[in-house]
Amino acid sequence: MNNPKIVQKFPYKVSAESGKSYFWCSCGKSSKQPFCDGSHEGTDFLPQKVKLEETKDVFFCGCKMSKNGAFCDGTHKEL
Repeated sequence: MNNPKIVQKFPYKVSAESGKSYFWCSCGKSSKQPFCDGSHEGTDFLPQKVKLEETKDVFFCGCKMSKNGAFCDGTHKEL
């Protein structure tokens, strides 16, 4: 698998808690989107750790094509 699976063409809005670690799925195979469930095993993909210093709403990438890592940058609008 060279390219990630496009899960959806819009971001996941998550109310992220300060100090909590989140592991964003980069392969698109997880059944717990947008987070990793280990389905990347056997691929070259790895989850991306996200830890925020404040509690806030964030938008995790759903298309897996963002140039901003785990966070949506609007790339899904071009797919």
